[in-house]
Amino acid sequence: MNDLKIARAALIRPIEDIADAAGIPREAIELYGRYKAKIDPAGLRQPGAKEPGRVVLVTAMSPTPAGEGKSTCTVGLADSLARAGRRVMIALREPSLGPVLGMKGGATGGGYSQVLPMDDINLHFTGDFHAITSANNALMALVDNHIHQGNALGIDPRRITFKRVLDMNDRALREVVIGLGGPAHGTPRQDGFDITVASEVMAVFCLARDLPDLRERLGRMTIGYTYDRRPVTVGQLGVEGALTLLLKDAIKPNLVQTIAGTPALIHGGPFANIAHGCNSVIATRTARQLADIVVTEAGFGADLGAEKFMDIKARSADVAPDAVVVVATIRALKMHGGVAKSDLATPNTEALQDGTANLLRHVRNVEKFGIEPVVAINRFTTDTQEELDWVLRWCAGEGIEAAVADVWGEGGGGPGGDDLAAAVLKALQRPVEFRHLYPLELPVEEKIRVIAEEIYGADGVELSPQARRRLDELEANGWGHLPVCMAKTQYSFSDDPSLLGAPRGFTLSIRDLIPKSGAGFIVALTGAVMTMPGLPKEPAALRMDVDADGSTVGLF
Repeated sequence: MNDLKIARAALIRPIEDIADAAGIPREAIELYGRYKAKIDPAGLRQPGAKEPGRVVLVTAMSPTPAGEGKSTCTVGLADSLARAGRRVMIALREPSLGPVLGMKGGATGGGYSQVLPMDDINLHFTGDFHAITSANNALMALVDNHIHQGNALGIDPRRITFKRVLDMNDRALREVVIGLGGPAHGTPRQDGFDITVASEVMAVFCLARDLPDLRERLGRMTIGYTYDRRPVTVGQLGVEGALTLLLKDAIKPNLVQTIAGTPALIHGGPFANIAHGCNSVIATRTARQLADIVVTEAGFGADLGAEKFMDIKARSADVAPDAVVVVATIRALKMHGGVAKSDLATPNTEALQDGTANLLRHVRNVEKFGIEPVVAINRFTTDTQEELDWVLRWCAGEGIEAAVADVWGEGGGGPGGDDLAAAVLKALQRPVEFRHLYPLELPVEEKIRVIAEEIYGADGVELSPQARRRLDELEANGWGHLPVCMAKTQYSFSDDPSLLGAPRGFTLSIRDLIPKSGAGFIVALTGAVMTMPGLPKEPAALRMDVDADGSTVGLF
């Protein structure tokens, strides 16, 4: 069966029962139908009533078109830990419609390791992304109205840095001109759209600790500059209260369940290649209040999501990981070893050997944060036992704890994830001396160089003239102390998506630096990475439909 049929055949419990089992009082949940609810953190027991849950971060080797199944492993691991008698909760991001209708077709795990109801979660869910999109675009309407109504703040229309957003991959909106049609229609200016997950409103939403912190961060956001190049903030415009009002319900975490009945909080959804790639701080902290182990995920490979979890999210809140899992597959190892996607079913030990260079760099990178990771070999049906055994022996030879996880086929509620759960529980017993990759006091260019050389394996960085000008602005405006959020292709350690494996001898190109003063980081744009993606030639939307009974068709 495919993922959708498996999900539809699963026995899904009323969400009140899941809340009861998780220790969530009925008065703290707000129902969205029978199987979804929002949690009001104010209605939970006070922080400190129990020791906060341990955090297990799931990341991966560099992704390939063959798929790695990071979300599937996250769900399967949590179910397996629950099967082992641990009190567990999952904290994941919400899917974006762009990838769901574009390449992925769904983002709720797979096989017998899914979060449910998968079609609701993938399509609109509880409306959080719509609220974030509305808040972002309301801000831009207010900015343009301010200019039209006299521009008391002296905003330079040529230096507005905030963009409108849409939760869809739409390349036609990357560059637009607005305000045409005469004086009654506003001030003409060049503008553009980002995808909602790249919005600073999304980043603020995911890094805020509570509603007052959300309001304060929204007020700090920089929307552009005056004619004399002074930054203009949302607080100066006086609309942070209105934006907070639009987000006051969305900021509450969403409660759902896995096929095996493990509670899951799914909340927020920044991409890890163009944003910081982690679910909300509020959801993670709420899960830590309720569970003894929280299994969470950072997007794409460990060079992106995991690095940003350590250097951005863990600085913003007390959520540093106690253990890290790096997901690998036989298929991805062979692709990084030079095998074409069409030939991945053919056993090829030589390609496996070559592909381990990518996995090994990710593992060693995680160790730089003071954590020895566990490698999860996510089993696919095309894998042979000889290949799986080979990778296990290779990991042992490198001193890496590893386990095969068959959580797609057997589910974490069955024995498929038992070995992985045992390895993670063992890792949780090891002492961790967590550390960040760099101190915030380093100059911005030096922080970028440290990430490029220590994590990506670059020989150095090259800043464009535009990026050099931005450096001076960052320091002048007091933003030099902020951490760096790299915007880079997910397919390679370099800024060239075609360089697979573990490339060396390259220079990372920085084309621009964008301060996100509300979120509290600086985005460094590398190579040709886009903040508004495009759809593929054959979008996943082509196979989606609704049958005569109103049931979803084609969503994986």
